[in-house]
Amino acid sequence: MTKKERVLEIIKRLKIEYPKAECSLQYEDPVQLLICTRLSAQCTDARVNAISPALFERFPTLQDFAKATPEEVEPYIYSCGFYHGKARDIVGMCQMLQNEYKGIVPDTIEELVKLPGVGRKTANLIVGDIYHKPSVVTDTHCIRITNRLKLASSENPAVCEKQLRTVLPPEESTDFCHRIVQFGRDTCESRNPKCEGCILQDLCSFKK
Repeated sequence: MTKKERVLEIIKRLKIEYPKAECSLQYEDPVQLLICTRLSAQCTDARVNAISPALFERFPTLQDFAKATPEEVEPYIYSCGFYHGKARDIVGMCQMLQNEYKGIVPDTIEELVKLPGVGRKTANLIVGDIYHKPSVVTDTHCIRITNRLKLASSENPAVCEKQLRTVLPPEESTDFCHRIVQFGRDTCESRNPKCEGCILQDLCSFKK
């Protein structure tokens, strides 16, 4: 089986196992997704989903965040960890969106990474989920599993993203990343992967 054939088979099996390819973060608009993704750094999506309703009730619009101070945001995101930096970035990105982008979240990775606290992982998520462009979100699950499957050979997010873009069909890449996260949580864990019964076992060299 060629690498291309193996990739297509992996995609096929993940589609069957996880028919719904969707982001686990809960949001109502692009700005909320941007903020939730910043909060999710070194924090679980479940924790972000637990605290975000109160945050967005207090600051319902981009303008509300833009005129806030980091100190006003901090109490609402304290339990997400690193709240000082995250609050500073959230206020800063909203101010920049308001002042330089007319309140519109950019649709390219090149523009998104200019925002405070936004790296390529966040930018790819926005581009893929909001604007439905091909994207590769190289979070810890994606990096770990694609290296185990020999689709990538680097733990550096930027390098891994570049490698995956060469092997994943563009029209499948966004959904592939969502499904690989679900697969990572259910089966291919970091310390104790459930190799027995894994749907990708015969395509993976990790157990061997």
